[in-house]
This record gives sequence, C-alpha cells and structure tokens, in this order.
Amino acid sequence: MEQILTHIRNIPIQRNFVENLPFNPHLIILLKEKRKAGILGEVLFWKKVRARVFHNIDFDRQRIIGNYIVDFYVKALGLVIEIDGSSHDEKEVYDGIRQEYLESLGLLVFRVDDFDIRNNLSIVMRELEEFIILNYGTTPSSKIL
Repeated sequence: MEQILTHIRNIPIQRNFVENLPFNPHLIILLKEKRKAGILGEVLFWKKVRARVFHNIDFDRQRIIGNYIVDFYVKALGLVIEIDGSSHDEKEVYDGIRQEYLESLGLLVFRVDDFDIRNNLSIVMRELEEFIILNYGTTPSSKIL
C-alpha cells in the first residue's frame, strides 16, 4: 500500500491516518452554524486549500473530533489546523487542554493567528508547508556503504 500522500518541494510526505477518532453527534447543529458564520480568516484559508489545490491534499472544514469542532482537518495526515482569532483571547488554558486532548489522539496541531491569515496568507501557507515537511516528510533511504 502506498504510504506517500504527496510531495512538497520534492520531499515525499508520509501518510499518517489516525483511525477511530471520537465523534460527538450533538455538535452537528453547532458545526453547521459555524460553517455558515463565514469567518474571514477561515474563508481565506479555505480558498487556498479546498478541492485539493494545496499539494493535492484533502482538507475538511469544521470537523468534529471528540467534543470539539476543529477549524480544518487533514484526515490523511492526522493534522488539525486551528485559526486563532479574537475568540481565543483569554482562552489559553482552554486551548491548551483542547490541544493536549487532540495530541493524545495521535493528531498534530498547526496553529495560526487569524491576523496572519488576513494579512500574510502566502507566508502562512509557506509555514504550513514547512510544518508538514518537518512532521511528515521522509527522505529517501541512503545506501549504506
């Protein structure tokens, strides 16, 4: 089975599919409301990643994981992308608990500030590439002489 998802800057990116994630069906109504809200940073980011336009990687928007709704999720990598806007001000403890929970499931979390999405989107996308390369990139095995 092919374990390489894609290539970024000619570096193979390894799949990291995390199975059996918990799902709280009671959050479905809230999820639909969040999708309709159209928060600018999320909409701008979505335009850059939807329909596999970012290195042919499939992103889900507003995904329920356990008792949380994450902003974006890459199933093939087990990667959560969280866009922190003003709603995250004064919520460092909550965000820390949430991130710890997600990481306990074997997921990685890439956090980005909403301000940076709105003002430096190309830099954010480059940082996301670097994060993916660092955490999921593989180097071809070298021959041992």
